[in-house]
Amino acid sequence: MKISTIKDLLEAQVICCEEGLSEHVYSACGSDMMSDVLAYVKDQAVLMTGLVNSQVIRTAEMMDMKCIVFVRSKLPTAEMIELANESGIVLLATTKRLYEACGILYSNGLVGNRAKNV
Repeated sequence: MKISTIKDLLEAQVICCEEGLSEHVYSACGSDMMSDVLAYVKDQAVLMTGLVNSQVIRTAEMMDMKCIVFVRSKLPTAEMIELANESGIVLLATTKRLYEACGILYSNGLVGNRAKNV
């Protein structure tokens, strides 16, 4: 799925790195706990979260994610936008809640990976 399609499906606004909208992504995850993202998420390209701090950008960098979608009308800080620009991570913002945003993307073919039992 193209990031531009995610933008359209979630009626999201582009915060930065608009040039990355043509990138393809193949999976996504939704979490406000970055420790869970680091521990359980593999091969993800899109992170959906309501958490707004620089740790979100750092986590996405470490996980080679191409896009972060901020849900519930949350907006990143100027520092976060600067970090995302440096890394080329597309930032989107939507008014939708995390559950709804995940459901919309899943029902349109964007999958997550199965959690492994710990």
